[in-house]
Amino acid sequence: MTYDRLVCANCAAPVAEGRCPVCRANRERLPQPTGLTPAMLLAVVVALVAAMALLVAVRGL
Repeated sequence: MTYDRLVCANCAAPVAEGRCPVCRANRERLPQPTGLTPAMLLAVVVALVAAMALLVAVRGL
């Protein structure tokens, strides 16, 4: 189960939305997930493709 699926027992809304004071307090207490987001992964792939293209261009001269 991920943190964004947790439901508040006070208001029955997702904790990630922070609708009530209990949600907001618990959301701040939870550790933030770390890892690659899709945007970061895309940026890494684009950088690798650009580096490979530059390497091919330099070796081709």
